[in-house]
Amino acid sequence: MTINEYLEKWRVVEKFAGIDREFLKVRPFITCEDGFKISVQASENHYCTPRSNRGPYSKVECGYPSEREKDLLDYAEEPNNPTDTVYGWVPVDIIDAVIEKHGGIAK
Repeated sequence: MTINEYLEKWRVVEKFAGIDREFLKVRPFITCEDGFKISVQASENHYCTPRSNRGPYSKVECGYPSEREKDLLDYAEEPNNPTDTVYGWVPVDIIDAVIEKHGGIAK
């Protein structure tokens, strides 16, 4: 499953009475087959491209990986704190490769 497929699968919209816009629920952390975990988000409120509530996305926001992941460090807001930071505008091919490196998304 690609990251764009994952983001679409977990795309849950909330509507509030009297407000004429969509609000997306935060998607659950991804857990890979080897136990690696990471948050991957994309919406009008995240560091992604396009910056909208609908993909497909070419870049996504990641955060709070369960371990240091060298392939993501160039995108870290706080590279010296790699498991407690946000990674903005990460190209989807990089996050797809990281997920694949860790065995893919656990079923």
